[in-house]
Amino acid sequence: MLSLWMDQTQLRRFPVLEEDVKTDVLIIGGGMAGILCAYFLQEAGVNYILAEANRICDSTTGNTTAKITAQHGLIYEKLVSEWGEEPAGMYLQANIRALEQYRRLCNGIECHFTDEDSYIYSQNAQGKLEREIRALEKLHYDARFADALGLPFSVVGAVKFPGQAQFDPLMFVNGIAGGLHIFENTRIVSVKGQEAVTAKGQKITAEKMIFATHFPIVNTHGFYFVKMYQQRSYVIALKGAQRVKGMFLDEAQGGLSFRNAGDVLLLGGGGHRTGKDGGCWQELRNFAAKYYPKSKEIYHWAAQDCMTLDQIPYIGRYAGRGQQWYVATGFNKWGMTSAMAAAEILRDYVLGRENVFAPVFSPSRRMLKTQLLANVVEAAADLTSFSRRRCPHMGCALRWNKAEHSWDCPCHGSRFTEEGVLLEDPAVGDSQGKWAQEERERDG
Repeated sequence: MLSLWMDQTQLRRFPVLEEDVKTDVLIIGGGMAGILCAYFLQEAGVNYILAEANRICDSTTGNTTAKITAQHGLIYEKLVSEWGEEPAGMYLQANIRALEQYRRLCNGIECHFTDEDSYIYSQNAQGKLEREIRALEKLHYDARFADALGLPFSVVGAVKFPGQAQFDPLMFVNGIAGGLHIFENTRIVSVKGQEAVTAKGQKITAEKMIFATHFPIVNTHGFYFVKMYQQRSYVIALKGAQRVKGMFLDEAQGGLSFRNAGDVLLLGGGGHRTGKDGGCWQELRNFAAKYYPKSKEIYHWAAQDCMTLDQIPYIGRYAGRGQQWYVATGFNKWGMTSAMAAAEILRDYVLGRENVFAPVFSPSRRMLKTQLLANVVEAAADLTSFSRRRCPHMGCALRWNKAEHSWDCPCHGSRFTEEGVLLEDPAVGDSQGKWAQEERERDG
């Protein structure tokens, strides 16, 4: 189940860590956020290493739809209402800057970077679109209302962000990763103070650490396991489908995403909370059969995203001010611009420089009690559910994912193969034992 990007791009390879090492900064995680952190730290002359558990970009980054945009759903009306115009404006500007940084870095890299307009459309809620445009006017951003989208179904309109972008993320990574200090197949299984230990027993000593592991792997700090959850989303690539002019996403929960990749249409949707039921690829295939009956599916894949409770990523100090640990997580399906914003913010933390955007993304910001309570109740219900198969992360009951043939944790999103081999964090190791067919049947 390779994505279009992973099938068509052969990523650079990096060595395995074979000995104890010391460095100024350890970056844990080799997705887009970790790679960009490494790139900016190297540019600044900082001594660092990056440790990746498997191959770089083999998880969420390799399965993204790779839209580079500051338009993250209909978020700005909500941010203005709940946080005020200044924080909302800073969030917008941080993502606009991220887009421009990609534009700068992609100049000279063959990665199919193209300028595209971005649209959030609605099939029945024009009022939501109008409120979003009014909020963006307060932030002095030139968003526009559009109603002739060229989609194969009727809509009441869309909010348009002109001049956004898309690219091939793995071709981009190949273009910037040469010469970076990366170790692959070097899984960090424990971290304490200034020392990290790999699955093979090597010790990495670092004055500062950046956790770019998608979901933070240390539970004793920051309480990320109650401040986030994970969500699956699905993509099919269609040959022979009608092209779209721009990048599109439905404002409604469970809506569809569209973008071109050369002569292929990427259709996304079918999402659900990890460990729960959802439409998955079948929902997309049903749509394609109805609206693109002459098309042919040539790829299908899935991605997993960390979702925060207020739709803003957690970027900054891992927890408090007691140690120099930093984190980038909770990108809410907008990993490209969020990764770039995170890399610049965390570079400035490491260098002791002020970053004007950092307060907006602070992991220690106030979180609404009702949001936290709902997440705690959800996790508690799954923690007490009956199942012989438990997640080694915090002991929640695992559920069988029929579409992807995996065991998934509904509490925090760890995933495992049928045999218990780890697929997705925050667990740092495999589940024990061979998993029997009758248990899969009993769980669904």
